[in-house]
Amino acid sequence: MSESAADPQASAGTTDLAQKLKLATAPLHRQVERSGLMRRLLAGDFVPTDYVALLHDLAALYGALEAALARHGSHPWLAVVIDRALFRADALRRDLHALQPAAQVALSPAAAAYVVRLQWLDQHDAGLLLAHAYVRYLGDLSGGQVVQRIVARTLGLTPPTGLRFYDFGGMPAVAARAEAFRHSLAALRLDADAVQALTVEAQWSFAQHAQMFIELDRR
Repeated sequence: MSESAADPQASAGTTDLAQKLKLATAPLHRQVERSGLMRRLLAGDFVPTDYVALLHDLAALYGALEAALARHGSHPWLAVVIDRALFRADALRRDLHALQPAAQVALSPAAAAYVVRLQWLDQHDAGLLLAHAYVRYLGDLSGGQVVQRIVARTLGLTPPTGLRFYDFGGMPAVAARAEAFRHSLAALRLDADAVQALTVEAQWSFAQHAQMFIELDRR
């Protein structure tokens, strides 16, 4: 998920968008890490079918998100932030092919609803896609790197097989991309209404992820 929550007192004086989103979503971030399949995944308590089901949900989510981001690449909120090197849909397809190419896995209801939300934003309010890019890509660049090591160890995988989703080119590249994303967010100058709308959307994203992980765990 998104980058680790900071101490609210330490961040209280910050004004840039990255810090505002981080602070506003911190409680939900902690909830997500303790929810359903994500809690078991972080503990190394899962089997290959759990992981494949998760990747199927994420593939659908990224497919919708990245198709929309590509269509709205000139949007002023997105143009300075979105880096196509972050896109994960193709990596997820390759991971699924490597792990279980013939699998037919239904999406969790929460993932299906998430896709519908992204498709609605694509048509009606593309700027809010930035909140979903924040939640997913900074998460991939921070906590996702921890998840990669757990998955590799638990399932006995040797990178890159089944682990391309987390591969951004090595730790220096990971750190540089995360810093560039945060810097681009900080450089945006948005009014209070826009910041509030992005905050609400990011909070919805975290809550929907928590529901998705709960539903995946029930399988």
